[in-house]
Amino acid sequence: MTGSPAYRPSVLFVCERNAGRSQMAAGFLAQLARGTIDVRSAGLRPAREVSRDVVAAMAEEGIDISAERPKALTAQAVEDADIVVSLGCGGNVPVPPGKRYEDWDLADAKGKDVAGLRPLRDEIRGRVQQLLTELLPALHPDAS
Repeated sequence: MTGSPAYRPSVLFVCERNAGRSQMAAGFLAQLARGTIDVRSAGLRPAREVSRDVVAAMAEEGIDISAERPKALTAQAVEDADIVVSLGCGGNVPVPPGKRYEDWDLADAKGKDVAGLRPLRDEIRGRVQQLLTELLPALHPDAS
């Protein structure tokens, strides 16, 4: 329909420090979704800055997350999200009943250099691509 606002789902990625895994996931989804999804990330105990090695690993994929800053997880951020994805936080993310929640059990990025981050980065990219595939019908309901 012309003139009607398109559905734009919101995805919130959460990890411990919002300095590695959640930043990578948000970077991939933002690039792949090309503005069709509201993408955010946060941490349970945010670090001061995003890991330089994470920034470098994402740059290898053509994704610049150098301007990103770790943010604290808030109840409002969870409430505003359609989908909450925990990346290695286990059950520590407070998610209200009825909210779509996924727990991606992933290794921590902390302390890994770029070479050590590549397998984790690639696993995150695969999971983000799968999530986007699941969201495509909602984004384009008239597509056949």
